[in-house]
Amino acid sequence: MKINHLDNQILLETRWIAALVIPFLVVAFVILFIFPYQTEMLFAWKIQPSMSAMMLGSAYAGGIYFFAGVLRSKQWHQVKVGFLPVIAFASLLGIATILHWDKFNHSHVSFFAWTGLYFTTPFIVSFVWLRNRHQDTGNLDDTDTIIPYMARLIMGLFGTVTLIISLFLFTQPSTMISLWFWKLTPLTARVMGAMFALPGLVGLGIAFDKRWSAATLILQSQGFSILLILIASILSSQDYNWTTWGSWVFVGGLCLMLISIVVLFMFMKKRNSNQGS
Repeated sequence: MKINHLDNQILLETRWIAALVIPFLVVAFVILFIFPYQTEMLFAWKIQPSMSAMMLGSAYAGGIYFFAGVLRSKQWHQVKVGFLPVIAFASLLGIATILHWDKFNHSHVSFFAWTGLYFTTPFIVSFVWLRNRHQDTGNLDDTDTIIPYMARLIMGLFGTVTLIISLFLFTQPSTMISLWFWKLTPLTARVMGAMFALPGLVGLGIAFDKRWSAATLILQSQGFSILLILIASILSSQDYNWTTWGSWVFVGGLCLMLISIVVLFMFMKKRNSNQGS
């Protein structure tokens, strides 16, 4: 059965939230990715080393891509997979802020933007997700196709493993600091945990929603974020401990993920063209 477009709308309040969030993400991305050595002066808290700042900036860049896609998209099911990961990411950062309150620059304007964003976003995005979620009938788009079972299984397994890493980073930061391949603090370990929750929930979301149209936007945003993390790894290579296997596994894993996303897009494009011919 095909989707009834009248029952698959992105509600106006969802678009408004996307439009309001994007400027905050743009500013944060510029500060963290372009000026990672100046976070003490420009950001809500001092982030060291630069790799931690640039990785967070890369996550924000993926968010910019995703929310811009929310503004462009016409159907709710095309964007819905990205909302639960955003809720988890924002919620964990809000909790981390409370747990490490003393580490923040309470007099800086960025601090007010940070707390305003992460003390409200989990509730606001949850509200628009709850308002919009009944719009999806679960049926195929007009020109949709099914993601192969093996691809969904791999993404589901990847999501599960990534969520486990996220859980350990957030709940056991001291242990993960001793195992990590660049220098972390308890706060940055928990921020890493929030960032790992994003791709973890994305992988599970795609695994449980077999429609390619539901995965396209969020996979593009994840691919964009991964590309920037790899660029950050080159620019901040001095922050890595390259004598440990973890550094090579992390960077190699990112490369494999990016290649896999590109290959999947090529495969699905060819599959769609074959179905249309």
